[in-house]
Amino acid sequence: MSDPLPVITAFRWVPDFARGVVRDMRVRWALEEVGQPYQVRLVDGISVKAAEHRCLQPFGQVPTYEQDGFTMFESGAILLHIARTRTGLLPDDPAQAAAAEQWVFAAMTSVEPAIQDLGLVNIFEADQPWAEARRPISEARVRSRLADLSQRLGDQPYLEGLFTAGDLMMVCVLRGLTGTSLLADYPTLEAYVARCQARPAFRRALAAHLADFDTTPPLAA
Repeated sequence: MSDPLPVITAFRWVPDFARGVVRDMRVRWALEEVGQPYQVRLVDGISVKAAEHRCLQPFGQVPTYEQDGFTMFESGAILLHIARTRTGLLPDDPAQAAAAEQWVFAAMTSVEPAIQDLGLVNIFEADQPWAEARRPISEARVRSRLADLSQRLGDQPYLEGLFTAGDLMMVCVLRGLTGTSLLADYPTLEAYVARCQARPAFRRALAAHLADFDTTPPLAA
């Protein structure tokens, strides 16, 4: 008897600027890379904060992951669980696997905070009187991380030579710069992101992610 399909949670509606970068994309892409079918349970701004969902995700966010009574939250942890329990996202050699895993953490702790801060300035706090003064500082932090990452990547196709969970997470983080011109100033990274996004698994994940969104916003409470 086959194991039940994993179930992940995702939003049924988000603003246009967030479509394609909500964190269920990371899990969808990982599952597509390892050839694992999955199911999606859609939540909205109310149900995601309800007690039923908070039993799975204490902070009222997405995604979550459930399979046969086992549950997880946090996209990085879910990604590593998928990579460690299925083939296709980590090398068999333990040292090489550890080298790939370090990039998952680097993406989320060294690169993503700077990109998130810029997102706050450009989108969520753009109407604040200090936003214009803060933007150059935020952009400089992003550029510093991009310069370091570009130098480390060099002429390799992927961070550790072959595509791994580390590249998947890094590209998902770099996609947070969509709508800015920053990545274009680092041709090595721009080509790296394009290379990863050309993967069939990414295209399938993105299509499924976008197809799940409602076309009209929810009514105000």
